[in-house]
Amino acid sequence: MDTFIQQIINGLVLGSMYALVALGYTMVYGVLNLINFAHGDVLMIGAMIGLTIMNILGAHFPEMNGWLQLGIAILGAIPGCIIVNVLIERIAYRRLRNAPRLAPLITAIGMSILLQTFAMMIWGRNPLPFPQLLPADPIAIGGAVISVTQVLLLALAALSMCALVLLVEKTKMGRAMRAVAENPRVAGLMGVDSNRVIVYTFAIGAALAAVAGVMWGANYASIQFAMGTIPGLKAFCAAVLGGIGNIYGAMIGGIVLGIIESLGAGYIGDLTGGFLGSHYQDIFAFIVLILVLTVRPSGIMGERVADRA
Repeated sequence: MDTFIQQIINGLVLGSMYALVALGYTMVYGVLNLINFAHGDVLMIGAMIGLTIMNILGAHFPEMNGWLQLGIAILGAIPGCIIVNVLIERIAYRRLRNAPRLAPLITAIGMSILLQTFAMMIWGRNPLPFPQLLPADPIAIGGAVISVTQVLLLALAALSMCALVLLVEKTKMGRAMRAVAENPRVAGLMGVDSNRVIVYTFAIGAALAAVAGVMWGANYASIQFAMGTIPGLKAFCAAVLGGIGNIYGAMIGGIVLGIIESLGAGYIGDLTGGFLGSHYQDIFAFIVLILVLTVRPSGIMGERVADRA
């Protein structure tokens, strides 16, 4: 039972990060019917910018409180990721909105490789240690433990998702996003600036990815230029699992996928008689993707067009 509780906690932590990235996929799909496969690398850019800010603060203000350093790193990573994602939309996708579906897909893969190459040139190809700024003493929950960093990660993910729901459901921009998602042409006739809405959508997705990127580094204590590929693909699986185009589905899909992956990692050795170890945990996300696409392509919550954003 202790192992089960620990894997559920690990799954919630992992799933929260998947959900933050999956929201970027699902929002862009909602307004453009486009899968932005470069989005996982925006998470990587956020982690790299956050690490750079931490190193600068550590060099010039060594006595600065760790909580404050981490907060400044997150706040600094957000505008950096927003600029990168908005430039991706402007340079790579805007001219391809009416192109055949294959063209933006290939462009997205190209942008992903380009971002990784730039990151490798700037920060190097070797893994970089991420400073542990928060208290290392674990918090006991039953027979399981959770770190202060993980508690903060869960809190930030919950706040970010609640803020996104309020933005989409209660604000003028949220109504514009839902209008463009439902019918861009009619929204334009009603005075909605589709280009502005799309830029805001990319910016919001980038902000969520920046939070996930910095907290990913804080949780795993190491980052590198290709770190966004696997989390990005798994977040895409989470978006499909929940129902691509549905923000609530992306949240649920991320959490469910994180729990499935963690439980699989904890019990795969017992289930296979020791043939497979926990390092095979990545297979579960893609098994889930295959099953969902085969059995229920619309995902857990389907694709409610009126609520897409």
